[in-house]
Amino acid sequence: MPFIRDIHSACREAGRPAVSFEFFPPKTDEGDRALMEKTLPELLALKPDYCSVTYGAGGSTRDKTVGIVDRIQREHGLTAMMHLTCVNSTQAQLGEVLAEARARGITNILALRGDPPGGTGEWIATEGGFQYSSQLVRFIRELGGFSIGTAGFPEGHIAQTAGKLADWDFLAGKIDAGADFVITQLFFDNEDFYRFHDYLEKKLGRVPPIIPGMLPILSGRQTKKFTEMCGARLPVSFVARLDEIGDDDAAVIEYGIEYCTRQCEALLKFGVPGLHFYSLNKPHSTVQVVRNLGLAR
Repeated sequence: MPFIRDIHSACREAGRPAVSFEFFPPKTDEGDRALMEKTLPELLALKPDYCSVTYGAGGSTRDKTVGIVDRIQREHGLTAMMHLTCVNSTQAQLGEVLAEARARGITNILALRGDPPGGTGEWIATEGGFQYSSQLVRFIRELGGFSIGTAGFPEGHIAQTAGKLADWDFLAGKIDAGADFVITQLFFDNEDFYRFHDYLEKKLGRVPPIIPGMLPILSGRQTKKFTEMCGARLPVSFVARLDEIGDDDAAVIEYGIEYCTRQCEALLKFGVPGLHFYSLNKPHSTVQVVRNLGLAR
């Protein structure tokens, strides 16, 4: 499978943005069937450039993540990227996961520190493991044979008490360590992304592809929960509209499609190299946004 860094280079030469989607490993057999038989085929109809599959808290879905990535690549011929975190893993264990990935033809890794097990509390490195995602990036780079992505936070990581500029400086360190591209956390105000991008460009001189992570919202309650967990800010007008809609989930979905489409249009005008959609394993909204943008190939 091609390296994602090469996919972005090819898209740049073709004068179009890359389109990609993220899935999470389902917890049930029914969820597995829905992902492989409904969600994935609907999104594949858009002819995306690649997709990614998340890694459960504490590496809890390690085998399932590897299996889904492998299956997507073998059965559908779509480049798939595996998330990999430092949580609950020694360097040796991470090396084993990467060796298995290599054996299965998985050539793209999103290298992350990961959240504390359970998602709350102080993050403590595993003895014999890595404290920072930049160390994981460097470790993978030294192994060779992978294209490496990492995460960026336009509003700063929620755990970064020194502020967003300090967080952006850490991201610059991950890029220096060998990250080929950056996929951002979700955000709802493009100004946050513009400031984030401009800061990195000034600091580094030239940035790798920085791909905004987009979420077409599916419910008001779920959106507020997500943003509380990751520290993303909801614009006042956005919250006001959600409050007007209330519990009408169908209306929220339509508003989410409309809002995300407008966000993406402005980001494309800014010149982003691609759009990465957090599908939440539900294809409808993402399909509609991509079609609205005229990016379905």
